[in-house]
Amino acid sequence: MSQISTIDDIQALPPQSPGSRSWRRFRQNKMAMGSAIFLVLLLVVMFAALPVTVEGYGAQRLSLYLQSPSWSHPCGYDILGRDVLQRCLFGGLISFSVGIGAALISVTIGVLWGAIAALAGGRTDNVMMRIVDILYGLPYILLVILMKVAFERPLTVLIGDKQIANVVILFVAIGSVSWLTMARVIRGQVLSLREMPFVEAARAAGVGPMRILVRHLLPNLIGPIVVYATLTVPQAILQESFLSFLGIGVAPPIPTWGSLSAEGVAAINTVVSFWWMLLYPCLFLGLTLLALNFVGDGLRDAFDPKTTQGMMA
Repeated sequence: MSQISTIDDIQALPPQSPGSRSWRRFRQNKMAMGSAIFLVLLLVVMFAALPVTVEGYGAQRLSLYLQSPSWSHPCGYDILGRDVLQRCLFGGLISFSVGIGAALISVTIGVLWGAIAALAGGRTDNVMMRIVDILYGLPYILLVILMKVAFERPLTVLIGDKQIANVVILFVAIGSVSWLTMARVIRGQVLSLREMPFVEAARAAGVGPMRILVRHLLPNLIGPIVVYATLTVPQAILQESFLSFLGIGVAPPIPTWGSLSAEGVAAINTVVSFWWMLLYPCLFLGLTLLALNFVGDGLRDAFDPKTTQGMMA
C-alpha cells in the first residue's frame, strides 16, 4: 500500500516546465548559486554607493597622498589622493556596463547571423560562414582600435559627451568582434532544429523563414543563448580591462578595473611599493570574473539536455 501511495503521490505532482527544472538544477549547484549571490550583492553595493562614488571617484585630497589602508578608508588612497575604494566601486560599474553591453551586441549579431545562415543554406550559408572565418583570422585588438578611430569622433558629436561616447564605442567595438563563436553555435543548433517535425510542419503550412525563426526556433535556443551570454560578459570585462591596461580602453579620468590595475602596476617598484593600488582592483576583477564563470558553468549544466534526461530517468 505504501508503494501505491508513493506512486500516486508522484503522479499527483504537477508537471514541471523546462525552465523550472533548469532553475532547480542551478540552485543545487552550490558554487554557481553562491557566485550568483556574490554578484548580486556586489552590484547592489555598487549602485547603492553610486551617489557617493560618482562625485568622489575623482576628488583629490593631496593631504592624503598615497595613504595606506586604514579602518576609515580600507583601500587607501592613490598617488593623487583619491579614494581607491570609491574608484574601484565606480570603475566596477563601468566595467560591468561595458561587459553587459558588449555581450548583448555580441549575442544579437551572433544569433541573427548564425540563424539566417543556417535557414538560408546553400551559397548564402557558405558566404556568410566564410566571412566569419576571415574575421577569425584578423587581430582582435586591431579591429577594436580601427572601430574606435573610425566611430569615436562621430559618436562624440552625436552624444555631445566625449567620455560617454568613449565608453559606448568601446563596448560596441568589443561586441562587434565577439559574436563569431556565437554565430557558429547558433548555426549548428538551427541546422539540427530545422529538420525537426514541428519546423517541417510550419514550413508546409506556408510559414515564412523569419516567422519560423521567431516563433519556433528562438524558444528552443534560449538555453544556449543564455549560457553564451553569461560566459561572454566576463570575456568582455576582461577584454575591456586589458585594453584599458594598455591605455586604449576607457579614457581617463573615468576609472575601470583595467585602468586602476595599470595605475597599480606603475606604483610597484623596488624602492617602495604602494601595494594597495594594485591589490584591490585586481581582487575585484579576479573575484568577479571567477564568479561570472561559475555562474556560466552552472547555467550550462542546468540547460544541458543530457542532464535533463538523466534526472528525468
